[in-house]
Amino acid sequence: MANITIREFPAHAYEILSAHGFPSVLARIFAARGINHPEQLETTFARMASFEQLKNIQRIAVLLADAIAAKKRLLVIADYDTDGATACAVALRALRQFGAMVEYLVPNRFEYGYGLTPEIVRLAADQIPPPDILITVDNGIASVEGVEEANRLGMQVFITDHHLPGDRLPDAAVIVNPNQPGCSFPDKHIAGVGVIFYVMLALRAELRERSAFTATGKEPNLASLLDLVALGTVADVVRLEGTNRILVQQGLQRIRNGYCCAGIHALFNAAGRDFSRITTYELGFILAPRLNAAGRLDDMSLGIECLLTEDESHALRLASELDELNRQRREIESGMRDEAMDKLDDVIDLLNQSDTPADNGKQSVYSLCLYDPAWHQGVIGLIASRVKDRLHRPAIVFAQGNDGEIKGSGRSIPGLHLRDALDLVAKRYPGLIVKFGGHAMAAGLTVYERHFEQFRTAFEQVAQSLLTPADLIQVIETDGELAETDLTLELAQYLTNQVWGQGFPEPSFNGCFRVENQRIVGEKHLKLKLRKTGAAQVYDGILFFHTERLPTEIDAVYRVQINEYNGSTRMQLLLEHWFESGQAHYG
Repeated sequence: MANITIREFPAHAYEILSAHGFPSVLARIFAARGINHPEQLETTFARMASFEQLKNIQRIAVLLADAIAAKKRLLVIADYDTDGATACAVALRALRQFGAMVEYLVPNRFEYGYGLTPEIVRLAADQIPPPDILITVDNGIASVEGVEEANRLGMQVFITDHHLPGDRLPDAAVIVNPNQPGCSFPDKHIAGVGVIFYVMLALRAELRERSAFTATGKEPNLASLLDLVALGTVADVVRLEGTNRILVQQGLQRIRNGYCCAGIHALFNAAGRDFSRITTYELGFILAPRLNAAGRLDDMSLGIECLLTEDESHALRLASELDELNRQRREIESGMRDEAMDKLDDVIDLLNQSDTPADNGKQSVYSLCLYDPAWHQGVIGLIASRVKDRLHRPAIVFAQGNDGEIKGSGRSIPGLHLRDALDLVAKRYPGLIVKFGGHAMAAGLTVYERHFEQFRTAFEQVAQSLLTPADLIQVIETDGELAETDLTLELAQYLTNQVWGQGFPEPSFNGCFRVENQRIVGEKHLKLKLRKTGAAQVYDGILFFHTERLPTEIDAVYRVQINEYNGSTRMQLLLEHWFESGQAHYG
């Protein structure tokens, strides 16, 4: 079941934007996203939050500058997703420009799991020569034991992270994290790559004060790293507001103008995409999956090397390997998705027993936990996302780990903060969860295989205590209907060039259409000719991954986009949801 609701917007914000010349449709779109003045849409560097607002930023800059001057050996401890890979590349590229002796180490998710674990610390200490300082990027805030081990072995730890801290902070030499207690940085949703970029800005300022660039007469241009910052920020699905929007827009502009590293350029080539026309979609759904495939199936070092190399031919070879890994990932995911959906049959039958979950004493399911020993640990997060989308329930999918453990990856829905829910399970049932971490909408955890059913029951109890029946009904938000005069190529082009993403969703609209023509293209997509009810104009439409014929009359939720084909540029309606005429519920 789903409800279609129209995004509300403050009248005063709409009036201000209209008075500044915004057409009605754009005024209501931006007002509904919290914009009440045109300057909020500006993406100049001058509007970025200052690095001085980050707690401990000056201290880490001094410590890093001292370490560079003393020729200390630095080792960046990365994460195995795109945010972690880009953060690692930003750190290494900047630190090497500053004259640092720095290398990196990224945990293999299948051997060591996530973050600065004691095992990773010992692996770092075994390097010849061993590092003096460990710098975490996109991880570390939960690494209490790992930092203790580093301290025991005589290595300092500098933590840069953006994840939510637990009850206890690690005993690191310095921690930079906008979400740590006492940090006044306004943009709490900045990604891990954004945090390390800010650290590098502060370090450059400190080195400037020390006249470190006098000999060369030229400071490193950190704007050259914005392609990496934009990619990591979009890929981590953080809220694209404030500083994040600026970083992404500036990075996109550099990429479109051809100013990107050899690795990103090679990834576009491997994907067959034109970098000059990219949007946040290409960053999040074309490049990021190719980088993530390395961390999911192999070793993220492959992705990091692609982002670090200056050799174009080497970058192309690495991008080709990443592209092939992504093909393998899709095949594995497809098989696991089919198996997971089969397991959901009983759940769907149970849900269909009652239109209103938990009504009249009927049994209900508020959460979904699935496990199969044959499933691949690298793609369980993707499957959890598919399951969550299918039934609009928080979902956790598990795969086999080591030593009797199973690894879980979860995705949530509005109304349930996943990390907090896991924390509640851990407090109610001490010892049931081996370890966990994450965000509101995504989290990871480890339990023992023998405890799976107990965990599933405990998580369901917590979900029922935190969610209401109304939370289990999917709400599809739109920006209302578009008049024929608004359905133009110019609107599609304007919207395409904006920065959309988490917390600043790309506009979608709803309307009633007559399906004038429909045919299958590419063996798996439905190409449409659509006419708005009572109107004369016929529009091109597309419904991806759908081959069954639609009814003649439909209610649709759609986005307007640009379709370029055979040298022609036209507007196209991309259908996201459809209902037989009269079946959509608006509320």
